[in-house]
Amino acid sequence: MKYISTRGQAPALNFEDVLLTGLAPDGGLYVPESLPTYSREQIAAWSSLSYTELAFEIVQPFVAGSIPDADLKAIIDDSYSDFRHPAVAPLVQLGQNEWVLELFQGPTLAFKDFALQMLGRLLDYVLEKRQQKVVVMGATSGDTGSAAIQGVKRCENVDIFILHPYQRVSEVQRRQMTTVQGDNIHNIALKGHFDHCQAMVKASFADQSFLPEGRQLVAVNSINWARIMAQIVYYFYAAFALGAPDRKISFSVPTGNFGDIYAGYLAKQMGLPIDQLVVATNQNDILHRVISGNQFEKHDLQHTLSPSMDIVVSSNFERMLFDCFDRDGAAIADLMQRMNTETVSLPAAAFERVRELFASASASDEETVATIASVYDDSEYLLDPHSAIGVKAARDCWRDLSVPMVTLATAHPAKFPEAVMKAGYPSAPALPHHMADLFDLDERYEVIDNDMSSVHSFMAKNIRA
Repeated sequence: MKYISTRGQAPALNFEDVLLTGLAPDGGLYVPESLPTYSREQIAAWSSLSYTELAFEIVQPFVAGSIPDADLKAIIDDSYSDFRHPAVAPLVQLGQNEWVLELFQGPTLAFKDFALQMLGRLLDYVLEKRQQKVVVMGATSGDTGSAAIQGVKRCENVDIFILHPYQRVSEVQRRQMTTVQGDNIHNIALKGHFDHCQAMVKASFADQSFLPEGRQLVAVNSINWARIMAQIVYYFYAAFALGAPDRKISFSVPTGNFGDIYAGYLAKQMGLPIDQLVVATNQNDILHRVISGNQFEKHDLQHTLSPSMDIVVSSNFERMLFDCFDRDGAAIADLMQRMNTETVSLPAAAFERVRELFASASASDEETVATIASVYDDSEYLLDPHSAIGVKAARDCWRDLSVPMVTLATAHPAKFPEAVMKAGYPSAPALPHHMADLFDLDERYEVIDNDMSSVHSFMAKNIRA
């Protein structure tokens, strides 16, 4: 399997090199040169597999030529061994043909555990084989950071630096990152918002001269292809539980950076019978504005009760646009440059393709809280604010009620007590048993100005020899 850049000016790489490269040198994102596709009969043959067995079948073609099958199976089995539920990704029914897929059963209570537990083990495997040390640098709007730290904390060949926006993540999210002890773990609270963190990470990948000789940056954000690859699995798994491939399934996905729903798009392209893919956003609704009205215009970031989606620029949208532009790298490079500086509309053919693929809706904080309250009143099921946005969008966009609608529940409600209590829940939801002592643990993080030289100086001083 070879990987190419969405901007067409970078060399094709194998999986190992893509894992360690992250952003392509031309500024694009890596995607497979060709996507594996499967017949209905091939997909049906997977329908009774366990989660880890299914993950092997889906992931194996993407790493072919880089990791032997036996080693890949061991990596996948280990990746999901710490999940709290034996189904790994259980479905819960909210109503007639309406479901949530609980993606918060991993060690940090967020969907990002599915990808980052695997990513950490893949890094460990490849770096040990190469006898190489790297520096992981990532930006988080709340959940990626803790999942990445949990994924790589045991990696002897990795130093990890996670940037989060100072005082703009929930206390549970912050403590999940800052209470993990280790000489290789560093948390930076950047005085800015998430897009400042993300922009600094991208700029650092473009110029890595601040690193010690022999080191390179590795991405844990969803710009890293390995994260997308791992997320494809749960779309197949949920669809099988509800009757695929003999029936179609629809999905609603709360998303800010477009990575999670891009994985659903890939599942559909691979042959999974998906009817609708619903993009669910909060008030930072650039994706909804593009999909519904063909207007790509940056607005000022708003701070909401769903902070993991407080994102202005959705990085992974570029991967999907690459396909909508018939994989014309030069056209994507031009489009992305213009998107950074002006209001842009997609050409008619590309916009029509986007509209064929996706529906979308956005939700205000008031609507988010109202959805949490109504779902709890109806079923005594407690949603976190991001998952509530997904449920509202699903109900707004659901065009065929005979097709099961699955909302991806991306985080445990205990991570966002403010939103839950605004919805009338009487107290902060309890953390699961394995996190019961979270508020008793010592925190360790550095508050740094939104200044790249200050961040690079801190990193250079703390990278282990």
